Amino acid sequence: MFKKTLTLSNGKQVTSKRSFLPIYILITVIFMFVAADVTNFSFSTLILRSKQFFVIIGDMIPPNWKYMNRVWGPLLETIKMSLLGSIIGSLLAIPFAVLSSINIVKNRFVAGIFKFILSVLRTLPTLVVALIATFILGLGAFAGTIAIFMFTISYVGKIMYEQIETIDMRTFEAMESFGLTKIQAFRYSILPEILPNYLSTSIFCFEGNVRYASILGYVGAGGLGLLLNERLGWRDYASVGSILLMLIVTVALIEMLSEYLRQKLK
Repeated sequence: MFKKTLTLSNGKQVTSKRSFLPIYILITVIFMFVAADVTNFSFSTLILRSKQFFVIIGDMIPPNWKYMNRVWGPLLETIKMSLLGSIIGSLLAIPFAVLSSINIVKNRFVAGIFKFILSVLRTLPTLVVALIATFILGLGAFAGTIAIFMFTISYVGKIMYEQIETIDMRTFEAMESFGLTKIQAFRYSILPEILPNYLSTSIFCFEGNVRYASILGYVGAGGLGLLLNERLGWRDYASVGSILLMLIVTVALIEMLSEYLRQKLK
């Protein structure tokens, strides 16, 4: 059914498999229509109401410059909890990645447990983790730091164990045969290979965490989210514009710095 015969210029016939692409496209289109029906998605509503978006943007311009004095504190809090959560999460991601790598641990059950832990942590939305953390640890930046830490360890840990599992293990095994422990062999054979990608991934994760941290205040986890929620609730869009402007500038500067550092690591 999914094969066709082709005749070459020399008269020889060859059989090739037919492409499944049309079937994949059909299935995708069907799922799109089902998803649109379930979510009550409407192009007409989107077109008719889209102008309201520009009305709100217009209310944000010009921003309330006087309100920026109130933004500095929460902005620094957002950066600090993003940085702390990213650093701790990236450091603890290394042992998790090692214990998840089947070519180092050799025990599929142990590696499977740690892969499952990373998968569960990665599945939980950061906002939900922050909400749970506020119930356990109380309101404030500490809960936000924990949420960012858990996301970082799952994200960096997954990237790292996937890279470790693709590494040629002959050097590692040779060092073990010379009497080195697994930790020593990992230190001198595998770590130098994964270090540039590990640092690049950690920096990229911190860059994203600053954006994520800016909304954690919605659930009481500190940062700019509390101000955003407050000003949006009061329909004070000029102050919202001030908050977003400072956040955009901060994220842009961090992205430029992280891009520069990642280029240095290549």
